[in-house]
Amino acid sequence: MSKNFETVLILDFGSQYTQLIARRIREVGVYCEIHPYNTSIETLQTMRPKGIVLSGGPSSVYEENAPHCSPDILKLGVPVLGICYGLQLISYFLGGKVESSSRREYGAAKVNLIGDSQLLAGLPASFQAWMSHGDHVTAAPTGFQTIASTENALGAVENHSSRIYGLQFHPEVAHTPNGKQVLENFVRKICGCHADWTPASFVQSEVERIQEQIGDGHAVCGLSGGVDSSVAAALVSRAIGDRLTCIFVDNGLLRKNEFEKVLEAFSDYGQLNVKGVGAGERFLTALKDVADPERKRKIIGNEFIEVFQEEANKLGEVDFLVQGTLYPDVIESVSVKGPSAVIKSHHNVGGLPEKMKLKLVEPLRELFKDEVRAVGRELGLPEMLINRQPFPGPGLAVRILGPVDESRVKLLQEADNVVMEEIKRAGLYQKIWQAFAVLLPIQTVGVMGDFRTYENAVAIRAVESSDGMTADWAKLPYEVLETISRRIVSEVRGINRVVYDISSKPPSTIEWE
Repeated sequence: MSKNFETVLILDFGSQYTQLIARRIREVGVYCEIHPYNTSIETLQTMRPKGIVLSGGPSSVYEENAPHCSPDILKLGVPVLGICYGLQLISYFLGGKVESSSRREYGAAKVNLIGDSQLLAGLPASFQAWMSHGDHVTAAPTGFQTIASTENALGAVENHSSRIYGLQFHPEVAHTPNGKQVLENFVRKICGCHADWTPASFVQSEVERIQEQIGDGHAVCGLSGGVDSSVAAALVSRAIGDRLTCIFVDNGLLRKNEFEKVLEAFSDYGQLNVKGVGAGERFLTALKDVADPERKRKIIGNEFIEVFQEEANKLGEVDFLVQGTLYPDVIESVSVKGPSAVIKSHHNVGGLPEKMKLKLVEPLRELFKDEVRAVGRELGLPEMLINRQPFPGPGLAVRILGPVDESRVKLLQEADNVVMEEIKRAGLYQKIWQAFAVLLPIQTVGVMGDFRTYENAVAIRAVESSDGMTADWAKLPYEVLETISRRIVSEVRGINRVVYDISSKPPSTIEWE
């Protein structure tokens, strides 16, 4: 927990929306953390929260082994807000009645206010909200007033004197247009938070924490050119200056001219000590004749570790390793569901601390992706680094289906470069989550001029998303797709067919491998 900020805690009961609650609260300038539902009262007290939110969840409060927090949470003397399952749990603890509904509410519902309430202040008398529940509260506990209702359920309750509140609807989702106002009312008006969570305040606080952690030591950071590692490096550099060395490895699997462009961007920034290492031939040799995507990832990851370690050893005494771990990664490791049993192999430096005996510095472990970008702007990083679309650690190796070699890498680089140019020319780069080309392991018949061709096919993938967890395929304008296809077939010798991926996540993934 960041000890320098007023904090609201969320206890997670397994809702798919829990992260959204935290993000919405942070958007109104209040620091918020997610903890497992079974966090002890003693632990909660040491955190000194200004308020507590009980999340939704898939269970019924009456189920055997249903997740229950300690009822003593309601006696801590801080405001409590229960959302969906959280409301039902409050009612269960305090003697209200929770029943299975004969008519499950899922989707948009009309909520009608009943009387005045500080929690729902500023909302219209009737508004749309998102419901997702089977059980519902049929009788509020003694001392609670109903402050909103829907056609099929009690919508919201409160005990003003005890400062305990409950919502059956989900204020955190975009489908509840007034939901952010509800959460702001809770954290600002009821909890009394002062909105001290800003990019500037975070930078100041984190720089002080890094200085305390590293002291007079030296640190190393593996840069990828993406926003996470770039912002992490910039923060640490702000704290310790040239005692941080950044290593940017060209694995031969980057986009066209990306190695040079990223190094130039860091040079223009001028506040980082960056060492570029060209190792493309080494990676491609290791990948020779390898088609399995998981083997590709492991080979690239292991090779990166070896290259990084060799370069770090040249620096002399290094005490710390900087990584761009984000808050969603931290949440997953302590979630209500427990740590993930299977983790997809990924190009990172996760194995380095054990090998190199380095202590970890993770300056972004309290931040969501949108907050990372805001901090990057506060630090003055180039927009080219801040707004870069997500790019897989293994690079183009996982966008080349089948074996990887230099000729296929160059083929995909050229096709992908056309995609990037046209997406940017159309003003769509910042409007979609990701757009890229995939080189398929097939050849197709074509006609170019008066000649029959038998050449490669590429797929274009473009998706819209807020966090990468789910994604919809982007409805790119036909004229943009037409231009991309025409240019690739005309300009990239070796490709005679372009297809467009119109699958969403789920059931598909964003990347093809």
